[in-house]
Amino acid sequence: MDKVYESAETALRGVVADNQMIAVGGFGLCGIPEALIAALRDSGVRNLTCISNNAGVDGFGLGQLLSTRQITKMIASYVGENKEFERQFLAGELELEFTPQGTLAEKLRAGGAGIPAFYTATGVGTVVAEGKDTREFDGRTYIMERSLVPDVSLVKAWKADRSGNLQFRRTARNFNPNVAMAGRITIVEVEEIVPTGTFDPDEVHLPGIYVHRIVLNAHPEKRIEQRTTRQ
Repeated sequence: MDKVYESAETALRGVVADNQMIAVGGFGLCGIPEALIAALRDSGVRNLTCISNNAGVDGFGLGQLLSTRQITKMIASYVGENKEFERQFLAGELELEFTPQGTLAEKLRAGGAGIPAFYTATGVGTVVAEGKDTREFDGRTYIMERSLVPDVSLVKAWKADRSGNLQFRRTARNFNPNVAMAGRITIVEVEEIVPTGTFDPDEVHLPGIYVHRIVLNAHPEKRIEQRTTRQ
């Protein structure tokens, strides 16, 4: 089955809509689906709940959707690089569900595995635990966390075959596989598309069963979040 679409715009067409929960892969600005985020911005859909490790930076990544006020709620573990995010949150214009990073990863992985909830010790005794069910196992307290199953997942991979089998490159293999597994519809942006059958099965990082649509972005910007150099 050929899952390749001609552009990010056409890959999103008929899939994204107002009031959806959308998960976006990446870590900082590493491994983010740049073209798909820009196409989501241009689609004009609104009132989105976005799940991502972070909220991008001002004017790039998910920061673009914050500046256009398309996001009304963020589920994230780190938001420190985005001044517009800070402004909207402190002004009460943006809802935030702050989630420990490992818990966020497991919420997505569990959602993709069909597990509705799990128990974790992370957050016990903090505001993270407020209103959540607690249980004791082997003398230790755990809180129950619900898994996440977004309406749409936007993912960045390095290579795909035309059936959707994926390879990720280095640190871009962070949240992206979990995001891809969790989505009811998963759209993947890649730098190279190869014929089906090219990959040895042992080289497949994520099987195509999780992938619904693929779009090529051969030359992403790959902006550096914070550049540090020596004299």
